[in-house]
Amino acid sequence: MGVTDKVWGALTAMIKMEDKVNRQADAMKVQQAKIEDLAGRVIRLEAQLELFTGAALVKKIKGD
Repeated sequence: MGVTDKVWGALTAMIKMEDKVNRQADAMKVQQAKIEDLAGRVIRLEAQLELFTGAALVKKIKGD
């Protein structure tokens, strides 16, 4: 294997690696968006739970 073949092999490997890194970065962006969406949903659920808990407490106090 000559020097040219080795250089060509190294360049092809670098290009393949760059493609893999770019695909992983895109996949991470998608996952990050999903995580942020889920975090927003959890926050809304927590707020609803607090409201319902407070309303149940008020109802219990007024009922006694």
